[in-house]
Amino acid sequence: MKAKKIAVIGAGVSGLGAIKSCLEEGLEPTCFEKGSDIGGLWRYEETPDTGRAGIYKSLTCNTSKEMTAFSDYPVPDHFPNYMHNSKMMEYLRMYARHFGLMQHIEFLAKVCSVRKRPDFSSSGQWDVVVEADGKQQSYIFDGVMICSGHYTEKHLPLQEFAGIQKFRGRYLHSWEYKHPDAFAGKRVVVIGIGNSGADVAGEISRVAEQVFLSTRRGAWIWNRVWDDGNPMDTALFTRYNRALQKLLPSFLINRWTEKKLNARFNHANYGLQAAHRIFSYQTVVSDDLPNHIVTGRVRMKPNVEEFTETSALFEDGTEEKVDTVLFATGYTFSFPFLEDDLAILDSQHSMYKLVFPPQLERPTLAFIGLLQPVGALIPTAELQSRWVVRVFQGLKNLPSETDMLAEVNRRKRRMAKEFVDSPRDASRVNYIDYMDEIASELGVKPNLLSLFLWDAKLAREVFYGPCTPYQYRLQGPGKWTGARAAILTQRARILKPLRTRVLQHSGSRSSRWLWVTSACAVIFLSASMVIILQMTGH
Repeated sequence: MKAKKIAVIGAGVSGLGAIKSCLEEGLEPTCFEKGSDIGGLWRYEETPDTGRAGIYKSLTCNTSKEMTAFSDYPVPDHFPNYMHNSKMMEYLRMYARHFGLMQHIEFLAKVCSVRKRPDFSSSGQWDVVVEADGKQQSYIFDGVMICSGHYTEKHLPLQEFAGIQKFRGRYLHSWEYKHPDAFAGKRVVVIGIGNSGADVAGEISRVAEQVFLSTRRGAWIWNRVWDDGNPMDTALFTRYNRALQKLLPSFLINRWTEKKLNARFNHANYGLQAAHRIFSYQTVVSDDLPNHIVTGRVRMKPNVEEFTETSALFEDGTEEKVDTVLFATGYTFSFPFLEDDLAILDSQHSMYKLVFPPQLERPTLAFIGLLQPVGALIPTAELQSRWVVRVFQGLKNLPSETDMLAEVNRRKRRMAKEFVDSPRDASRVNYIDYMDEIASELGVKPNLLSLFLWDAKLAREVFYGPCTPYQYRLQGPGKWTGARAAILTQRARILKPLRTRVLQHSGSRSSRWLWVTSACAVIFLSASMVIILQMTGH
């Protein structure tokens, strides 16, 4: 039987995982990437094209390498636990070469339209029009995987800030920010305290005259280094911890975590006190922000009420002279190539398990990586792709449209109950819960009972250790023979890049010499004391 042809849109981290998943299931993928290289969000460019993700030069991953890796390709042990964007690109290139993905990617190929074929209800096929070298070409595909991400269309809410049009200074979005040089000696207000806002405010503050960080709601600040120096996510994202969280009431979990973070620095004293409990809204990962606040380089401010020609007026009645406004206000979803998109997605982008549009007659279109995991994106997007290609092949079936819509609505009600209403949090998922949910659909969720019976050593690490992606290669479709070894050696890979200063063991020559000299010193002091006592007649 002829292999089904699948269009993969975008060659970022989600697209690479999608290509690999297609090849695993015997599908024939063609990936269209409008840029000249792989990497998507992680590819730094000084002047990115409109419609592409833009990152700043210093961007470093907020999730550690063991939690971020593809499930059958661990990050090299000597790579740092939190990778700079250049290291992430190096890893992605290694992954693409290892699995032969590059030959399936067409670069400088912009997808112009994706529309159902006239016989879609029976064939499930799509007409895809692609522009390359100034010419358009039409293709027919049996399935489409949209991996274009959601960090391309800037959300710039100028209408919410009175007076911004008469402001004489410069204003820009964090998408445009690359490095702090242009802000030397400036007075800058950064609006928004997501991860980008905290990073950019801190970095600019090193050269600016003053930075003001404006936030409506405040924020809870995590740091990458957790107890005993462990990467934060490897310490917290374990099956054991998740089991405890499910047993305990949410107010106790919130209270414990808030107390833990306040022990590092009191958020209220630093002007960061949040208007929400820690797990009901997005949190921020920033190692440096408290240091910048305590040294005065960053001053926390409430929301901007109005701009004048040369200053910002804040809701607390204060006014500050500013030269530059930087909006770290996030991004919006956009699929300009998707024709008749309202017939595919509703205005809220409701999808079954955040992947499949439930109203399609045939499940041959899927969105990959269009979610906000509280954890790493690469393994969640990869697991989505592994499930999707099984559905495309007819090896897994989806529920009826009615049942899918019912689950979508249940999820919305649960989200409304647990989280603050926010467009960003509409696609938020708990890492372990969501991975297990998709893994159950695919048949690759680890069987803990079986592991404890037959491989207790592995079972202990799966349950008590970090819930790394390799767990989802232990069984079922796509099983990887190296998964067990990858899990049992993950702690060694965490420590390898940290132990770059080799210490002598206690039995070494230097240690023995230290012991001898210490003993001599004790003997000398004792003898001196005896002589002094004799001389004084005691």
